[in-house]
Amino acid sequence: MLDVLLTASVAFIITFLAIPVVIQIAEIKKLYDIPDERKVHTRLVASLGGVGIFGGFLLASLLSVQGYLNPEFQYFFAAALVIFFLGLKDDLMILSATKKFIGQIIAASILIHLGNIRLDSMHGVLGFNELPEAFSLALSYLTIIVVMNSFNLIDGVDGLASSLGILTMIVFGAYFFAIDFQAYALLSFSMAGSLVAFLIFNHQPAKIFMGDSGSLMIGLINSILVIKFINVADAPFVAVQVPAAVAVGFSILIVPLLDTLRVFSIRILNGRSPFTPDRNHVHHLLLDRGLSHSAVTLTCVGVNVFFIGLAWLAKPIGPNYLLLAMLVLAFTGLGMLYYGNTRRRLVVASDADGRVKLKKTRRLSSTLVKETSKISNN
Repeated sequence: MLDVLLTASVAFIITFLAIPVVIQIAEIKKLYDIPDERKVHTRLVASLGGVGIFGGFLLASLLSVQGYLNPEFQYFFAAALVIFFLGLKDDLMILSATKKFIGQIIAASILIHLGNIRLDSMHGVLGFNELPEAFSLALSYLTIIVVMNSFNLIDGVDGLASSLGILTMIVFGAYFFAIDFQAYALLSFSMAGSLVAFLIFNHQPAKIFMGDSGSLMIGLINSILVIKFINVADAPFVAVQVPAAVAVGFSILIVPLLDTLRVFSIRILNGRSPFTPDRNHVHHLLLDRGLSHSAVTLTCVGVNVFFIGLAWLAKPIGPNYLLLAMLVLAFTGLGMLYYGNTRRRLVVASDADGRVKLKKTRRLSSTLVKETSKISNN
């Protein structure tokens, strides 16, 4: 227990000390996240918080995890480095969706083929257990890519991605600590410590955003933890067995994961790339209902906690019925958000002097509004 507390404390202190420095450098170099018609903030904010998160997380993990006892962790950190620099370049220079996807495939390859993080079984979902090699690899790649992007896409309002990340890290960390998987518990709590420090600067009104370097990193660590959780939670040798491990693992990530799967599906059905940005995420729907950033964050975290509790209490019914029940409840809630929703849209325009102006317009969900945006090069 002392190791866990020390690891979380080291991660917290390093990130807490690093973030003000990052903010200062971003202000000097004018490295800001510029508002546009899709984003909900209306002022220039530094978007390099992932640098502080990664620094605290990596140093705390390297100091606490014993590499000679956990050789797979060298590949976890290698994949984390790939994702960090991929996200950092996107924060600074804006990468195309294709280049980001290739970088994510490289990181997933390191985890799957070298770190042995893969899904070899469906654990009873839809009646399937052991999987053929090709299907196992495809499912593992899909899981890692989707989970990674889910935290990237849910990072739309102040404090949301970091709060959900803290929740998932604490849940996974507590479970791995309970079953004596010390290294994975330390990995979880080192990220949790960094995110708690970052949240101090990210709550509304945010002084800094985590950017892709932070959100993709949270998604990467969550993908490692959820796959490891699914693989060991229902094994006979663990101290705390979890029936319906797939459903319980899904519940831990349900808010970012279900939102990403829903948005990806809508984009593909509309003939667009799944990585095309829009304002169809759950946090946008809640904002359009008039909730503040803090209220959106508390609502999403509260919903996630509810589903985790539901899955834990209902795990004896089996993965199929539990997954079905959670999906029915989740889509019922989303349907209620859509029904009669009045949406606020952010429009960015420039006046004759080239100064950026921002205003919000309202429309009924059934009304089509053509939006244009123009940002001065000055």
